[in-house]
Amino acid sequence: MLLCLDVSNSHTSIGAFDLSTDTEQGELIGHWQVASDERRTADEWQVLITGLTVRAGIDEIDAVSLCCTVPTILVELRSMQERYYADLPVSIVGPGVRTGVPIHTDNPREVGADRIVNALAAVELYGGPAIVVDLNGTATIFDVIDEDNRYIGGAIAPGVELSLDALARRGAQLRSVELAQPRDVVGKNTVEAIQSGMVFGSAGLVDGMVTRIIESLGSDPDHVAVIATGTFPAAVVDNCTTITARDPFLTLTGLRLVHERNH
Repeated sequence: MLLCLDVSNSHTSIGAFDLSTDTEQGELIGHWQVASDERRTADEWQVLITGLTVRAGIDEIDAVSLCCTVPTILVELRSMQERYYADLPVSIVGPGVRTGVPIHTDNPREVGADRIVNALAAVELYGGPAIVVDLNGTATIFDVIDEDNRYIGGAIAPGVELSLDALARRGAQLRSVELAQPRDVVGKNTVEAIQSGMVFGSAGLVDGMVTRIIESLGSDPDHVAVIATGTFPAAVVDNCTTITARDPFLTLTGLRLVHERNH
């Protein structure tokens, strides 16, 4: 069993792949999402993971593949790996780990590990040119793969949840609301007005950025895969006109591919 962890600023996605199946790609037999708590120790991470996997009937972990964008959490995950998985094949995405995706940016080392993993999965599953739109609570990230399957960069914007929280904190007469689609783009009350701005505004951001990126690539829009992934709010993605595929497990699949390329 392959254990995969994708740790971002707000959430951590955990997946378990059964690599013994006859399918060409390992089967994802369990997936969970927990908060990325920087106070959690190595032992607490292990207790959490064990609780989730055992409850799902997974008795043994044979390998681990992970990526982490939070340095303080990465320290604890490395400690967990050394303490509990020292004898297993472990892939921690970073310099020196093979992905097979050429990185054509000014400084390849500063590209987030999750972005490289997403690019790898996009190349493997969809092929270039492609755009990965990773919508999570903290940031909306656009990663771009050209027609030669090279990672060439992207863009980062504030995430939907971050924007909503900031609006509630800084607006004296505003408050947190459910991120749901309002009755109309023209809100008839404060709640619907905020929902309209967040849902339709975020969808407009995605569509606008994707359109500009495709123009920059010089590609035919009909031949560019645009994949939504992350903990995306359905209300936002439902209103995006440029998304061609939804794959909430794209990063976990990328981590499986990293394991296959390195072990």
